Amino acid sequence: MGKILWKPGTMIYPLPAVMVSCGSTPDEYNIITVSWTGTICTDPPMCYISVRPSRHSYGIIRKNLEFVINLTTESLAYATDWCGVKSGADHNKFLEMGLTPEKAERVKAPLIKESPVNIECIVKEIKELGTHHMFISEVVAVNAEESLLDKKSGVFRLLDADPVCYIHGKYYETGSLIGKFGFSVQKKKKAVRKK
Repeated sequence: MGKILWKPGTMIYPLPAVMVSCGSTPDEYNIITVSWTGTICTDPPMCYISVRPSRHSYGIIRKNLEFVINLTTESLAYATDWCGVKSGADHNKFLEMGLTPEKAERVKAPLIKESPVNIECIVKEIKELGTHHMFISEVVAVNAEESLLDKKSGVFRLLDADPVCYIHGKYYETGSLIGKFGFSVQKKKKAVRKK
């Protein structure tokens, strides 16, 4: 099987499709859809979002230096896409998409109540990289839907929320489990014989 050479570009897929909420007061609240986001450090917990300076939310985030990453689900897919193609300069995205702004624990930006996980972030550094500027941020709180927590094992079952991912301009549901971290080196358990 051969390969073809493409010009350099952003081909790291799949990506999360998240709604980022921002603003310090209700009249400033806005939502921007971002797929350029990810984890960059464990201790302290840090992540990033990359946003074009021309986007309405860019100025709000730059001014307030905080935002909330709201994970999305199949039931939020329509709103996720709509919030990515419409401008907050012209639309009240919370109102028009029937989303509920909820008070965060550590930042002034609102959570999206309908999201199963809300990650509160404070901007530590802004890297101006070209078409996009990267907001390098510390995670200061995580709000998780209690109904997705397995009370016996303590495991958070995000897959039960039907998360979506983004691959080259399209949204997809997540797939089936094929293994867990370390499954390639896990020792097989010996069968216990009954006496």
